[in-house]
Amino acid sequence: MYNLVMKDLKLGVNPWFFVLPLILGGLMLIPGWVYFLVPLYFCFITVPNMFGGFKSQNDLMFSTMMPVAKTDIVKSRIAVVVILELMHLLVAMIFSIFTFRLYPHLTYIFYAPHMGFWGLCFIMLAIFNIIFISMYYKTAYKYGAATTASTTAAILFAGVAQWAGIQSPWMNDIFYGSGTDNKALQLSILIAGLVIFISFTLIAYRIAVKRFLRVEIL
Repeated sequence: MYNLVMKDLKLGVNPWFFVLPLILGGLMLIPGWVYFLVPLYFCFITVPNMFGGFKSQNDLMFSTMMPVAKTDIVKSRIAVVVILELMHLLVAMIFSIFTFRLYPHLTYIFYAPHMGFWGLCFIMLAIFNIIFISMYYKTAYKYGAATTASTTAAILFAGVAQWAGIQSPWMNDIFYGSGTDNKALQLSILIAGLVIFISFTLIAYRIAVKRFLRVEIL
């Protein structure tokens, strides 16, 4: 599996997608911006272009000709997706530290990038993963509908979560009020989001393997 991951990282993925997290992470320095958009750009830009590249390179046929199991093909591709997702989130988190230092007294309309916010981002990407990966591996090469459905679901989650943060007194207190100073609460939300991200991705992997094993490759 390691060799398959390295194949994708070195040959399948355009080097631009390793630089993109650094560029998009800089958007965290915009004061009071809609920070949900930073990880969403992974769904908007990276996924459709990356999987379009795999399709144009006829990567599916090439991978199945190698002496590897179908389960490893799925596992390695999901690993690449997760690596890039984590790059986007970790770089954005680092930039958010500077955001708080640059604008210490800023009044946020949208979510400030506290730890709890990043927990919500992990949940958003978890929803994206379970829909995209499950749909994509019905064929293992048609990515358009899977990208549209998963990105739409991620946007809806972000929109509902942001609406709840503004309209719900309980959510507002957690993400705007006294809850922002409660490090234990914020860390708990972050950990819960990470656990959901891991769980949903593992479920997506199991579904993908079952579907990919039924795919006939000509």
